Amino acid sequence: MTSPKIACLTIVVLVLSSAARAQPPVRTTEGSRTDAARSVTLSLTEYNRLMDLASRPPQGPSLAPVGAVLSSAELRVRIDRETAQGVFNLAGDVLRPGINRVPLVAGATLIEGSAAGRPLPLSADGTMHVALLPGPGPFALTLEWGAPLLFGPGRASFKLPVPPAGTARATIDLPGDQADVHVSAGLITRRSTANGRTTVDVTLRPGTATDVWWSMRDSAPVAAAREVRTLADVMTLVTLDDSDVRMAALIDVTVVQGEPRTIELRLPTGYELTGISGSTLESSDQREGGVLLTLGDPAARRHQFLVSLERPHDIGSFMLDTGFVSLPRAQRERGEVAIEGVGTLELMADARGTPPGDEPPPGHMRRTDVRELNPALQSLARLPILSAFRYQRTAAAPATLTMDVKRFADAGVLAAVADRAVATTLVTSEGRALTEIALQVQNRSQPFLKVALPAGATMVSVEVAGETAKPMVGADGTRVPLLRPGFRPNGSYRVAFVYLHAGTPFLRKGDMQMTLPKMDIPVGIVEWELFVPELYSVRAIDGNVIDRAAFPAAILLTGSELYRFGAGSGGGTGRGVAGGVAGGVSGEIRSKGLEETVTVKKSQDSLSVPPSQNVINLQRRAAGVLPVRVDVPRAGVSHQFVKALVVDQETVVSLKYKRR
Repeated sequence: MTSPKIACLTIVVLVLSSAARAQPPVRTTEGSRTDAARSVTLSLTEYNRLMDLASRPPQGPSLAPVGAVLSSAELRVRIDRETAQGVFNLAGDVLRPGINRVPLVAGATLIEGSAAGRPLPLSADGTMHVALLPGPGPFALTLEWGAPLLFGPGRASFKLPVPPAGTARATIDLPGDQADVHVSAGLITRRSTANGRTTVDVTLRPGTATDVWWSMRDSAPVAAAREVRTLADVMTLVTLDDSDVRMAALIDVTVVQGEPRTIELRLPTGYELTGISGSTLESSDQREGGVLLTLGDPAARRHQFLVSLERPHDIGSFMLDTGFVSLPRAQRERGEVAIEGVGTLELMADARGTPPGDEPPPGHMRRTDVRELNPALQSLARLPILSAFRYQRTAAAPATLTMDVKRFADAGVLAAVADRAVATTLVTSEGRALTEIALQVQNRSQPFLKVALPAGATMVSVEVAGETAKPMVGADGTRVPLLRPGFRPNGSYRVAFVYLHAGTPFLRKGDMQMTLPKMDIPVGIVEWELFVPELYSVRAIDGNVIDRAAFPAAILLTGSELYRFGAGSGGGTGRGVAGGVAGGVSGEIRSKGLEETVTVKKSQDSLSVPPSQNVINLQRRAAGVLPVRVDVPRAGVSHQFVKALVVDQETVVSLKYKRR
């Protein structure tokens, strides 16, 4: 067999020989003609080039980068009753020879597939349906697809899979001549109605599944609703407060048959709905005498809701006839009622004298032991339960209860007390003041701490027991929430808040007055550190506080110790334990079995000391944590004051300053 190099060289030689024969003969010196067919002359460079060309292997045909492509997808979908069915017409080209895998559609339920009237070989690659097609050459495929409809309040929907073609268009035929059709990924290009049906043409986003939904108006229902049967358990907590009655109803609904899309609640007369929540609740619509709940998951077999109501009552003793939250369409409803009260009161509830051991008639309230109440109902209570009842209600016999409430005056017991309050104030040269007040609180039943901030001051942050809290602003001041028994109390705990006061810019010299806010709980002792810039010399000239250095450490007692020693009623005259005014005064503490006189020498200037760690901590918080911009001084002088037994009064100090 002749090698490729020899064959190529032979061809070149023959070509050159033919060219040589075509030239005129060359005469030699002897006058004879040479034989051009037997002699060829080549340069070495040309010879090497011809040898390189002969050594190159022959190149085969190039392959396409992909096996096949889908050029277009035409989808025709028709909606009937509870299903959506469609025909997908796909066109494309197979680019490589042999059998190729062609991705068609993902996440679809295919009924049948065909190509040129023959069954289409399909396989599944995860959620993607793949066709096995020979190539190269064009192809045309037909797929039959189906999916169930999903129904919600006032609308129906389905998910339409879209093949990954170059272009994808769909025609959707829906029942109803006023269907408001929407698609999540695509554009509706045409709408038409005929014979009680609506047709829309949609340009789709290739390869992206599209949600299609519509609302039906003036048309027959898509499917007949099954009869719904439910059982209900209603656990109600009634709280008798000083000026209102609060009711919290925990409702458990068990679905026995059907799939309810709405649940109707009947509210007792005279109450105002204040809140409603539930994990399966989508929305609520309050109507006269009740509220209609729309469910987000009608297929769920159990639903739970918490409903809050309240109504006012006369101050002091009162009579109350009350109904309870009920479900008028429930096949059977059972309920439990627990009654708690705020303050000292006597409760007489009418149970209509059902003999012990007898089953009460429908709708009748039967008294029961508090310990037998449902644990979920017991967990709702925050006060001792005074009385408890059970009932089983029917539509013809609503559950009612009559209560006679007699309220007695409360004894003089402190609801809350703070052993100590530590106040730290940073004053800038612009006259702005940032103050933090930290109290150690013992609380029995007070729900909040009322703080009357100085005029022009704004609350910046609040912390209760180490956690951030949100204050409420009322007409009588700012309210800081407190922990109390039944709501995670653990002895005394820290309550701290920071507020910002605009103030007046400093002059070369002048007077200024600093004030701490009123708080509606007794404070055993207030320690106040005032940090001013080093550019100013400050001294106290008036107020209801005394210098910390002049206050003996022996009588810096906690609030509980001061109450035990009986040291006054809280400084009603605005002078504290020693009755002092900043700058130095004399005073005394007296109690039964104890007499001590504290003498303080008059001084012309308040004693200034280096700033404490409280000042440093507040400077750091103002620089990186607090949501407020304050240019606090980094260098300055602290002035420390104290005031004992503060009860709902301002702590005030008047200062005279002068620029150094």
